Amino acid sequence: MTEQFNFLLADDDTDDGFFFTKALKTILSSAELNIVEDGDKLMKYLDTHLENLPDALFLDINMPRKNGAECLFEIKTNERLKNLPVIVYSTSMHESMADKLYKSGAHYYFQKTNLTELETNLQNLVGLMKNKTFMRPMRKDFVLKTTGA
Repeated sequence: MTEQFNFLLADDDTDDGFFFTKALKTILSSAELNIVEDGDKLMKYLDTHLENLPDALFLDINMPRKNGAECLFEIKTNERLKNLPVIVYSTSMHESMADKLYKSGAHYYFQKTNLTELETNLQNLVGLMKNKTFMRPMRKDFVLKTTGA
């Protein structure tokens, strides 16, 4: 039996959404993926899906209306949403931002690079979920490293 995972991607870049969808379907064809284009739509989506939250949220930092850091803060301070795993997936990759995101409760942080790196990171994360070992790491392991960024 194939395990069914439900993911949510919050990203305003349609090309990034296309590549994310392609990478996810390559490693887990049965995955369900919903995409929202900005922070306001993200928060509305979560509010209307409280009884059926995604298994994980992939969150871009730079979005219109409400950025990813603001959304992360709202999610982690909301009693009904605070346990939602949030994986930051962004073009930006700065240690100071990583510190802030980690302190705000994000589970992982990785940079948008290329399709191969995306597939590798998704494979690793989905593997943790399948093995029931997905949990928030120590800060030193929070940023997923890429080999050729």
